[in-house]
Amino acid sequence: MARNKPLKARDIMTAGAKCVGEHESLLDAAKMMRELHVGALPICGDDDRLQGLVTDRDIVVQCVADGVDPASVEAGSLGGELHWIDADASATDALASMEQHQVKRLPVIDVQNGHRLVGMISEANLAQNLSDKQIAEFASKVYAGAH
Repeated sequence: MARNKPLKARDIMTAGAKCVGEHESLLDAAKMMRELHVGALPICGDDDRLQGLVTDRDIVVQCVADGVDPASVEAGSLGGELHWIDADASATDALASMEQHQVKRLPVIDVQNGHRLVGMISEANLAQNLSDKQIAEFASKVYAGAH
């Protein structure tokens, strides 16, 4: 059945994203990632608002590789620059944002309903919902700048 309306970010996201608290340790974040079978977690503040995003790579490169105990580092310290998309934005806007910022995961915020985190868009979500041409363009833009 053909869709009459363009896809929105909320249509392609994975709903129910779990957050690691900004004051929880990187060890806690790593355990959550293992349990949820994900490579990144949103970081939420004490007010339950999105504060950042931490990846498994962040934990390894910015903590473990320096000989720092991940149990002694708060997740909020690795949040880095934050990019997100409004749940009502178009899926093509989400794709463009991911390409522009060269990110493989994008938190989705419901701006109209309390500015709360409602999901995440990942490469897998893109692959399931966008054209082969869009996916190829995404890969060339995002992975061209990857180190």
